[in-house]
Parts: sequence; C-alpha cells; structure tokens
Amino acid sequence: MKKVLIFYASYGGGHLSAAKSIKNYIDSNYSNVETNMVDCMLYINKFINKITTLAYKKIAQKTPWIWGKIYHCSKKGIMSRFSSFSNRHMASKLNKLIQEYNPDLIISTHPFSSQMCSFLKKQNKLNAVLATVMTDFAIHTQWIVGHENTEYFFVAHDGMKTELEKSGVLSSKIYVTGIPLSERFLINYDKKEILNSFDLTVNKSTVLFFGGGEFGLGKAYTSKILEVLIKNFPDIQVVAISGKNPKMKKEFENIVNKCHSQNRVRVLPFTDKVPELMSISSLVITKPGGLTTTESLASGLPMIIINPIPGQEEENAEFLESKNVAIWLKNNLDITDTISMVLSDNKKMNLMRQNAKLLSKINSTKNICNILLNNK
Repeated sequence: MKKVLIFYASYGGGHLSAAKSIKNYIDSNYSNVETNMVDCMLYINKFINKITTLAYKKIAQKTPWIWGKIYHCSKKGIMSRFSSFSNRHMASKLNKLIQEYNPDLIISTHPFSSQMCSFLKKQNKLNAVLATVMTDFAIHTQWIVGHENTEYFFVAHDGMKTELEKSGVLSSKIYVTGIPLSERFLINYDKKEILNSFDLTVNKSTVLFFGGGEFGLGKAYTSKILEVLIKNFPDIQVVAISGKNPKMKKEFENIVNKCHSQNRVRVLPFTDKVPELMSISSLVITKPGGLTTTESLASGLPMIIINPIPGQEEENAEFLESKNVAIWLKNNLDITDTISMVLSDNKKMNLMRQNAKLLSKINSTKNICNILLNNK
C-alpha cells in the first residue's frame, strides 16, 4: 500500500482546502493508498504556529499594507534568506514525522513544507517523491526554493508555468492542472430547489456577496457595497456571507433591517453551501483569495473584486482582470457605476462567463491525483 503525506499550513483557508480536496479524492478513488494530512507548522511547534497565524491575521486585518511589504520583501534579499534559513532549521523537526510515517509521496500545498521537504531530500534524509501544489494565480519565489529536489509542480495557468521555467524549474516537472477543487463543484444542482431552500425567488438574479470572513477587511467599505446593492439595484436578490465574523454579520443584518429588504437579502455566517449558492448566482463579489476565485471560475461566474490583501491577492486580482473574468472595484471607482456596468451589460456578463469557463479547470483535483498516483 502506498502512503501519501499531505502538508498544509493555516495561513488563510486556501492551503487547507486544497489539501482536503486532494485527500478526499484519494480516499474515495484509491483503495490501495493511505493518506495523512498534517499542518506542518502546528506539528513543528504549537506556540510558533499560534503566534505566526495570529500575526498574519492581525497584520492582514489591521495594516494590510505591511503584509504587502512582507510579501514582496520575502521574494528576495534578507527576508527571503531568513525565511529559507528558518525552514531549513525547522525541517529537522518535520523529519521526525516523515521518518515515522515513511511516505512514498509527499504533497505540499504551502511553500514552508515544500522548502522543508526539499531540504531534507537534498540531505538524503528522505526518499519520497515530492510534489508542490500552488494555491494562487501568481508565483512567489518561496514556492520554488529547492526546486531541484522536487519532482512535481502543479500550477493554475500557463503563465505560471512560463514563470517557473524562467526561474529554472524544468518544464517536465510542471503541470498546468489548476488549483485543487472540491468535487461538489462538479455536481449539477437543481437550481429551483436551492433557491427554495434559501427562500429566494426564481424571478430575480442572485448576487453572492462575500464580506471578508474572519478578517473583516475594509468593514466600512464592505458594508457600503452591500447597502449600495440593496438600495440601487431593487431587481436583484443578495446572499451576503459574513463568514466567521459575528460583527460583520450583525452589521449586515442592521443594513438589511434599515433598508427593509428582508424579502430579498439573506445574511449567512460561515456556510458549507458555497457550491450550491454559486450554482444559483449570476455574479460574485469577493476578495480574490485563491480558493474563492477557483470556485467562482469553476462555477462560470463573473467577479467583482473587493479588498484584496496586498501581495498575493492583489496579484490574483491583476491576473483575473487581465483575463476579463473580473472587475477590480478600487477605491477610486464609483460603486454604483461599476456594479451597474456589469449587471446591465448582458454581452459583457456573457463574455466574462465564457472567459471564466475557459480559465477554469474543474477536474484539477482528479488530474493532480492521477498524475501523481498513476504516473501519467
């Protein structure tokens, strides 16, 4: 029986989601493969993991421009070298788990574990095949530290493959599969049934609005967008998701009550019904995290992008705009005019839908697993 070790880290939800999708697919489709999914930073040191994940959340929430500086500075120079040095130091602790589990294949959905494993392989401390699964739409150099010792790289689009090749990664190692996606996005849902389950009408277009989750990024601006949607677009209905943020949920509910729009706005906390909700939606308004972006593309949905965290999310936003699947609602743009420009132009909406479907790779998880486990 083959053993597969899947590493992720809890800096944002995309790395975990990608790891879960891969594990679920393997467990459901390969009876001769055993999987183990591990948060690499939590395993190495619970205290360091708690401090670093908290720092990430607080910086991204309170001073996102600082996170942007950290992101770009860690691509090269002293900060980049320090990050790589830290990962080499922590690799010895991760090696304890690797030696105990003795995997045939290690899949990393975060650059920290990818670096650690490549260092251990360089030191001849492990023999497993190494695979790196990138979970954004732009390359960061931390993903490819030690690439000589990694056999597989999985990326979201052809442009990332070109960038990796320019950075010295062998073309034969790079696979343009897309970011891992839950199989639930492959289901053909009964739209009328879903609409009824959320007490929504079939006679109005539905806008799915993600309010920033636990970070609550740009709370005042996010609240303003929801109010504009309700007041200026009476012919649409809105599903507003506040995520793991009770303050945002309360703010959304206050807006709905103030606007007397309970009949066409649903406010939800964190929900596992995103595939179903996307199946009934015409448009998504969201931060451009790798996970939500991948899900929106797979659902063929145009996007209006709000509040990207400087760094990887801004790079995602730039890529999505360049492919004409999204409009980045920057602070200098009028909210009403921008939303109206998208909603009122059927030709533009249809083009964005077509582009989303062309860019999406709905069989990403299946293809990644088949390449790794069937050596195809």
